[in-house]
Formats: sequence, C-alpha cells, structure tokens
Amino acid sequence: MARSDKIAEVLFFFFLLKICSQLAMSHSLVKFLPGFEGPLPFELETGYVGVGESDDVQLFYYFIKSERNPGEDPLLLWLTGGPGCSSLSGLVYEIGPLNFNVVEYNGSLPTLVLNPYSWTKISSIIFVDSPVGTGFSYATNQHSAQSSDFKQVHHLHQFLQKWLMDHPEFLSNPVYIAGDSYAGIILPVLFQEILYGNEEGIRPLINLQGYILGNPRTAPTVEDNSRISFAHRMALISDELYDSLKRSCRGEYQNIDPRNVECQKDLQYYTMCISGINPAHILKPLCSFDSFTSPHPQEMVARMCPDGHQKELLDSEPSTLPKFGCLSYSHLLSSYWANDRKAKKAIHIRKGSIGQWNRCNFGLPYTADVPSSFPFHVNLSSRGYRALVYSGDHDMVIPFLGTEAWIKSLNYPIVDDWRPWMVKDQVAGYTRTYSNQMTYATIKAGGHTAPEYKPAEGFAMFRRWISGEPL
Repeated sequence: MARSDKIAEVLFFFFLLKICSQLAMSHSLVKFLPGFEGPLPFELETGYVGVGESDDVQLFYYFIKSERNPGEDPLLLWLTGGPGCSSLSGLVYEIGPLNFNVVEYNGSLPTLVLNPYSWTKISSIIFVDSPVGTGFSYATNQHSAQSSDFKQVHHLHQFLQKWLMDHPEFLSNPVYIAGDSYAGIILPVLFQEILYGNEEGIRPLINLQGYILGNPRTAPTVEDNSRISFAHRMALISDELYDSLKRSCRGEYQNIDPRNVECQKDLQYYTMCISGINPAHILKPLCSFDSFTSPHPQEMVARMCPDGHQKELLDSEPSTLPKFGCLSYSHLLSSYWANDRKAKKAIHIRKGSIGQWNRCNFGLPYTADVPSSFPFHVNLSSRGYRALVYSGDHDMVIPFLGTEAWIKSLNYPIVDDWRPWMVKDQVAGYTRTYSNQMTYATIKAGGHTAPEYKPAEGFAMFRRWISGEPL
C-alpha cells in the first residue's frame, strides 16, 4: 500500500471516529427560540444521546439549568407519560420555564411566554423524549425502533450515565427521577436499576436521592377499579347504581364474565353516565378527540370503559381538531410550533431524523412488559429513599383513590397524618407523610397532569418538598 493510501486510510478512520462520537453525544446551547421575544433568560441546551446497541437509538433532550444555583441545586430527569408523549409537554405545559400564549391560531408561529412557576427556578431539569420514537428521538434502523418498558428503562439508564459523563460538573448534584402518568410504570424500575448499578460500582456513580411521581400509573387493576368509587365520590353516578355495581360485579370492573348479565348492565349504565365527562379533569369541558390529546381516544376509552362499551363512547364525539377554549387546543399549538422549520433549526434537530412531530405518538411498536410497578416501590421504600407522590384530585384516568390504595398497602406507619396544606392562606390540597420518607399529597382541583392545571400550587409543593420542608 502506498504511503498516500495509508494516510488517506488513517484520515478516514479518524473521520469515522468523529462521526460516531457526534452520533453518540451531541449538544448545543439555544439562546433564542422562534416565538419568544428576545434572548432566553435561562440556559437551555438541546441534544442527542446515543444508547442501545451501537448507539442505534438517539434520545433527544432539552436541558435547562437551575436559575438559582446550578452547581448545588438538584438535578431532575423528567419523564413524560404515554408511553410516547414528548417531554416538550413537561417543558411547556407543566413544570418548565415556558408556556404557549394560548390565542386562536392564525397561521403564524405560536408564541411563547415565561412560566412564573417553573421548577427550574430551583432545580436543573433534563426533559428527555423517551421511549425511542417519542418526540424527536429516533432509531437508526427498524429493529431498534422496537421498544418496551424494560428496554426504555435500560436506555434511560444509559442516557443518564452518558449525559453525566458529558456534564461532569453535575456528578455531585443530588439526582431525582421525576415524571407523571405512565412514567409511574417506568420510573420505579429505572430508579432500582440505577441503584443496583451504583451498588455494583458502575461508573459514573449517580447521586440518587429520591423520586417524584404525579398521578402515576402503578397498579393498573387497582387504579382501573377505583374509577367506579371515584365516580361515586364525585357524584357522577347515583348511590343506587354504585351499590348495584358493587353487588353485581363484586368489586371487579375489568374483564367481566359475559354471563354476568347484571354486572354488564350496570357497567353499561355507568358508561352512559360518564360519557360526557372529560376524564383528564372532570370539571373541564369534554372536547372533540384529536391526535394531540393525551391519551389517544382509543387508549383513553379502553382504560375508562369496561369491555364491550368502548364503541358507544368513541362514536359520541367526532374526530376533529379541538376548538379554541379547549385544553387540547393549547396542545395543538405545540404541534404547529415543533413542526416549524425555524423552530426545529433553533433547537438543532437533525434533518431527516423524523417525519411529522407529534406531541403524543401512540403508534409506537411498544411492549408493556411491566404489569405493575408496585413491587419496585416495595423494594425502594424499604431502602428509605425520599419519595413524593401527588395526585390532581379531579383526575379520573388515574384516580387519587387508586394511588392512595397502593400507598396504604405498603403498610408504613404514618408520621404526619392527613391534613390540609396551604398556598396564600388557601387550601391547596391535603397531605400525609409515612415513616419510609414517602410524602403523599393531593392538589385540589388538579387534573391528570396536575401542575398544568394548578401551576402555583404545584411549584409550592415541589419547592417545599425538595427543600426538606413539610408541605
């Protein structure tokens, strides 16, 4: 081989190394965002972290430094539910520093405004699009696009390890894993895997301190059955129907024996009673289903209605875009914004990596292989890690009654019994603390994604808990 050929070969090798390195980890600072006036008053970084075999899964993230003291403040990894809902939801609708200015869409780019109740005022947060196929995360081949609960956990563990190695200044910060909805299945499993990795000496060691869960999917059978009691407590069904349901169905409202005619009849009546209710927040208007609502209509109805009664509820609303004034209209704005060419360029999205961006992608090739995360809570609770579990008390998707039931079944002594907690001299919700360092709180008049509905109360709850103060 001629010397010039060897030089060319070596140069090509280093070129491949550089490309592979960029694919494994890349990030950029974002100082301006289309739709927001002026420079961002906080530090935003976006990027990709390659995970899986040969980094064939590229997880996209938004990272926002704490506005207070990023060198010492907690670092949160935020997981949005679904599975398949983009972490942009957490950033612009729940706990991040930006909100959409909700005005009727006129064809121009939706505008962004500051959220005065952002959790980034006192903590740094990584919002990650997970699992693969969510938001701007993508796979480099069809095989890698297949995911599951356990695969998502392994990928997130790799993600956090690689991210911390690339950001060593945060290695000593206290780390909390946080999320809501379906993250309730993923988060405890992830926390346990990170914990075991630390115990095995896998580097870098992650300074785990605790976890935060909002209206979390945990014990599906318990939570699904609790909807009947919730509907009764909220006066959505009559005393007579509730008593008849308990008697005929014997407390089990899913997968009913078709020969149990009385139970089927009672459940059909129940379905009729709740068909006009918005399950994500029972006080909010029920708007038309669309591809931007969460969960997707088929999935929502499958969870809300007993077998055999899904079709009548699905047929009750036309599949149209949400009307202005609906909560889902705000969700629609994120699709207009995230699919805008200038917005994608500003946050450094790789060209050709995905097609249409969807706030929630429920068409993922995904396997739910963790039937319940309750056993993982049992393990973590015995180790005494701090935990905050909160429930928006007007959520019918994951009712507070179901959450309270599995918490009580942990059988830990109560150290601070049920009491109201206050914001500006008003009751913001109710709370109870257990001996295993778990705090449970309701957020009064909150829905499925509680901080989206009650941002001031959500921030006050987080600020007190993360500082070690009683709510």
